[in-house]
Amino acid sequence: MPKEFSRTRRVGEQIQRELAELIRNEVKDPRVGMVTIQAVRVTRDLGHAKVYFTVLGDQQSATDTQKALDRAAGFLRHALGQEMAMRSVPQLHFIYDESVERGMHLSKLIEDACASDRQDGDDEDESGQS
Repeated sequence: MPKEFSRTRRVGEQIQRELAELIRNEVKDPRVGMVTIQAVRVTRDLGHAKVYFTVLGDQQSATDTQKALDRAAGFLRHALGQEMAMRSVPQLHFIYDESVERGMHLSKLIEDACASDRQDGDDEDESGQS
């Protein structure tokens, strides 16, 4: 049975590829640094697209990058219209993706808990052998 791909998903993937190139090559704003487009979710009517991105740096650089991308949204939408064969290009809404940071934080918590358990186990072994 072939895998089913919806049109909105295909459009989102194409927008993701094109936006990554456009941001890297065309956006000249110094606030836009090392941006990675994580995902693009397009509404069923293809009127709006939520663009999830991550950026290297702290929370302040993420905020600055989001402001710069919001400001460049019209330019990027126009450039997408020239690159893609679509009747209308969705409005772009940039959203900072915190899932990577949350994943790293959870991994650190798990590592700390495991290290604490190992240390408690070592302490019990030493006290039990006396």
